[in-house]
Amino acid sequence: MKLESAAAAIIGLAVIAGVCSLLRAQEPATRSVWDGVYTTEQAKRGRALYGQYCGSCHGDMLGGGESAPALVGADFLSNWNGLTVGDLFERIRVSMPQDKPGRLSREQNADILAHMLGVNEFPAGKTELNRDTQVLKQIRIDATKPERNNN
Repeated sequence: MKLESAAAAIIGLAVIAGVCSLLRAQEPATRSVWDGVYTTEQAKRGRALYGQYCGSCHGDMLGGGESAPALVGADFLSNWNGLTVGDLFERIRVSMPQDKPGRLSREQNADILAHMLGVNEFPAGKTELNRDTQVLKQIRIDATKPERNNN
């Protein structure tokens, strides 16, 4: 009987820990793409990678092509507004390039994403865009610059 109670307690604690972990992963984004979440150097690396792996479908200027959507402009931003950089990073990571999804490293995907943010005129900062999806899920995509409360 004691063994069954101990096993039930352990399972209960594991379930609670799992729920807490899930809730932490769903915390609202605390930063915005307007906070300078990538560096200029990272975006430059991303521009070269974009040309090599993405430009043939999405266009040299990220404007889209016959079979690929634009990665810049109002339509792109309205589709991603309110989501996170982590959501976009994961979409890129698991589905691009279309001819061989998942072939690029996390670093390459982050660099390409930094280039996309730069072309969409989000400001560069002093720290490179992280390669960890959970960290990137803390950065909200805001199509327009949010007003900051200076209280």
